[in-house]
Amino acid sequence: MNKRLEMLEKLTSSGQAEAFAWYGLAMEYRKLGRVDEALATFRTLRSNDPEYIAMYLMAGQMLLESSRAADAREWLEQGITIAQKRGDFKALGELEDALSNC
Repeated sequence: MNKRLEMLEKLTSSGQAEAFAWYGLAMEYRKLGRVDEALATFRTLRSNDPEYIAMYLMAGQMLLESSRAADAREWLEQGITIAQKRGDFKALGELEDALSNC
């Protein structure tokens, strides 16, 4: 098993993990092509920390790559709302660009 994946799974299963650990786990699943597990992990992160803006772009891109445009659109639009609220124009531009591919 992938050592990084093993460490992140252990860390997040402890119940003490911060948002970055959940994000790292989702990204590791994504890298391994485990889309459903990545999406479930992104959902957990969104539930725990809905302001963690990077997840919206990464989940949206992953879903676009998996030909799931409707699901991608939902994630990207949520991210755009958060980015506008926070005034994060860099993230906003990236999210809008990804949304244009839906």
